[in-house]
Amino acid sequence: MAERDRSSTGTPQHVTFLLLERFTLLSFACALECLRLANRSAGRTLYTWSVTGDGGDRIACSAGMSFALDDDLAETPRDALILVCGGLDVAAAGSKRVLNWLRREARRGATVGGLCTAAHTLARAGLLDGRRAAIHWENHDGFTEDFPEIELTKSIYAIDGPRMTAAGGTSSIDMMLKLIARAHGEDLANAVADQLIYSTIRSAEDNQRLSTLTRIGVRHPKLATVIQKMESQIEDPVSPAELARMVNMSTRQLERLFRRYVNRSPKRYYMELRLQRARNLLMQTDMSVINVALASGFASASHFSKCYRAHYDTTPYRERGSKGDGPLEDAAAEGET
Repeated sequence: MAERDRSSTGTPQHVTFLLLERFTLLSFACALECLRLANRSAGRTLYTWSVTGDGGDRIACSAGMSFALDDDLAETPRDALILVCGGLDVAAAGSKRVLNWLRREARRGATVGGLCTAAHTLARAGLLDGRRAAIHWENHDGFTEDFPEIELTKSIYAIDGPRMTAAGGTSSIDMMLKLIARAHGEDLANAVADQLIYSTIRSAEDNQRLSTLTRIGVRHPKLATVIQKMESQIEDPVSPAELARMVNMSTRQLERLFRRYVNRSPKRYYMELRLQRARNLLMQTDMSVINVALASGFASASHFSKCYRAHYDTTPYRERGSKGDGPLEDAAAEGET
């Protein structure tokens, strides 16, 4: 792309990156590089940026590396874009001070976005009410339980008015390319993608995860149908007999199908899906253990704890560390020792 005259450009768009403690480095780096390469490809300064955080002069990412901060939650330009960079334990990272700062800047007219798990922080600040949002697939269960009123999409990113969220990883690239294309045209966005050696630009309609068939490494449509049904019926599990009828098979045939392709029984595979959801809820929410059990298809805390310990070699109670959830959970934990 030919170099352009800087004097004819107007004011650059300022982007403030809010780094939360233990943020995901990849999401931040992808977004930042898109801005740098947009400037380079355009031959002029289209974007400026700064890095802020909650107190201190440095902050650590989830990989342990620390980064210098430009300021401590300072006021942003009125037309600024704020991108909150989340990562591990996002609920703890979003302090009251951070939430109040986001609310204030949003009231002043800033566009606010979240990368990776930061949709959780935006939701806690009330900035996603009535809007669509995206968050990393691993955090879907916890987000849905905490914010049932927010429309959560499984797409790689969501842009809804002055709010935008990207699911993490390289989805930051796709969302930033979309913003660059809106502001400065498809040609510039494509030039940035070329510089990144990013050959396929995804849209907001693209799904975060590989298809079921790809994830399990086989191409058997009936098996995929059954697994998709399992994944959609975690809270109210479906019996193996009903799953078999759904694909016009006998229970024995379904058993053989699972043994052949995934080396476990349908019952075992289903149990692992439910326990994975339970673990996500335990780690990502403040739900009581009994409520986690119910949300994962278990009728009692004791049965849930027994299955959880058999699979993860620890109890749900211990998974939470020192946090107790009440007499039901205490009794369940004591009954397992």
